[in-house]
Amino acid sequence: MTSRITGTGSCLPAEIITNDDLAQVVDTSDEWISTRTGIRSRRIVKGESGASMAAEAARRALENAGVSAGEIQLIIVATCTGDLQFPGTACVVQKEIQADGAVAFDLGAACSGFLFALNTAHAYIQTGVYQKALVIGTEVLSKLVDWKDRSTCVLFGDGAGAAVVEASEEGLQGFVQYSDGKKGEVLSCISRPVENLIHRKEEGTDYRTPVSDYLTMNGQEVFRFAVKKVPECIHQLLDQTRTRADQVDWYILHQANSRIIQSVAKRMGVDEARFPMNMDRYGNTSAASIPILLDELNREGKLARGQQIVLAGFGAGLTWGAAKLTW
Repeated sequence: MTSRITGTGSCLPAEIITNDDLAQVVDTSDEWISTRTGIRSRRIVKGESGASMAAEAARRALENAGVSAGEIQLIIVATCTGDLQFPGTACVVQKEIQADGAVAFDLGAACSGFLFALNTAHAYIQTGVYQKALVIGTEVLSKLVDWKDRSTCVLFGDGAGAAVVEASEEGLQGFVQYSDGKKGEVLSCISRPVENLIHRKEEGTDYRTPVSDYLTMNGQEVFRFAVKKVPECIHQLLDQTRTRADQVDWYILHQANSRIIQSVAKRMGVDEARFPMNMDRYGNTSAASIPILLDELNREGKLARGQQIVLAGFGAGLTWGAAKLTW
């Protein structure tokens, strides 16, 4: 027994911010951004929230799978930008879609979040604890970005993607997952600092208390990390599942930067056409990027039953991993 993705859904904010729009507020240009990242526009919330987008993506995934909310036994939401400290976004989604019989919790692994959540749901299903789950990635990164910092504000967008995962005889074949907390400082964002009756916030040099309250990133370090570790873990996964690189129909990677994906394709020796991209329209949506792209491919009819698919993500933590599945 394994688990299989039986339905997908996504939800994006209505507001579109182009590179030209950003050029009005920071020293940048469409050419500068697009040639370095592949990004031309992104969506950012106005009236939406992380939970509202997650709930709508979940509804669309349930409809696509032909499953009712009442059948769902497990809801895992991957997010690092929850609307509330508590309750968790997954519990808000449970309420909104009326999945009254489900257990719901959040998982935080930044841009690797959807993959880590998928693996968690798979483990529950494989051991027989649950049979039907919702796995969701949702992010509102626009609230963590310093919109005066051109090195980061051009990269990120908001959105949500979801997948229904059910017990099946075929589907997920293997996973690899990794973390390296020693390099966590290269991509970080402070949470609410400790300020109480006996302790006040003090400036420090530790990455957990940076000077900026916004997301901070060493772009070069993240790039070097991704182009090395992503192909390494994919090769390990392919060895684990006894699959040749050319036998995989689609490599669906976290949508952070087109140059990273192009480099991974080159190192894998695989045609870049098998690495679909949509960051030109949405930017980096962190935990939401893989399920948003998966849903687009599904609804465009590009995913066919029996196709071999590799999902791979990487992000803050540092965290990274990959999964192989039969569609």
